[in-house]
Amino acid sequence: MQTLSPLLSRIATVLAALVIVLYFGDYVVVRLRSNPTGTCQITKLYAVPQKDGKTEYEAGEPETQTCVNSILPHLGYSPCWYLKRHKNQQVNM
Repeated sequence: MQTLSPLLSRIATVLAALVIVLYFGDYVVVRLRSNPTGTCQITKLYAVPQKDGKTEYEAGEPETQTCVNSILPHLGYSPCWYLKRHKNQQVNM
């Protein structure tokens, strides 16, 4: 068991370094693109709690939301691939 601890520590360090490199590499690619953002049409579902404990859902108007063409969220926007898969967003009231 004593030889397993340094190995796990190295694996964790390498994984953390790879995640950091992925994030900053993705950020550099976004900054170098001439047009890193896109748009996606989403619909908001308003969840209104009722007095009897049930929840009523009301669909809002479709709206266009800005997204970023990358793997991870950058520049304050969600990735476009994520928004395209989650077109309905619930808003709890």
